[in-house]
Amino acid sequence: MKNEKLNEAYNAYVEARIPKTKPWPSLFNAFWVGGLVCLLGQGINELILYLFPSMAEQTAWAWTLVALIFIASFLTAVGVFDKIGKFAGAGTIVPITGFSNSIASPAIEFKHEGIIYGTCVKMFSIAGPVIVSGVVSSVLVGVIYYIVGLF
Repeated sequence: MKNEKLNEAYNAYVEARIPKTKPWPSLFNAFWVGGLVCLLGQGINELILYLFPSMAEQTAWAWTLVALIFIASFLTAVGVFDKIGKFAGAGTIVPITGFSNSIASPAIEFKHEGIIYGTCVKMFSIAGPVIVSGVVSSVLVGVIYYIVGLF
């Protein structure tokens, strides 16, 4: 009974403190900023293919991803990506730029603890579970494809 009242009081406190958002403007901003991120990626890819016409398309896409990761990490380092993220929400978080930000942010935040215990250890505190889940699931899918391929 006492825990229930504490939970209710805590929930009321949290509800009062949560910033109120307007869903339609937030959705619109996420949509158009996410579209700009995709447009930027397509533009980088087209530029790479224009500058290096003999490059394979898959290689150009790999370099495009490297460029987007670099841009997002740079914007995180100078403090701009967080402002864009607050404005656009999932429009910047869902693409690869959000993943880059999730690695760069803790590395920058904990750099005062040193290279090993700060930057290297904290770098994967947010993105680490995602990387592990991706590797494990890809191994499982590979094993399933291998077993199915035997029949």
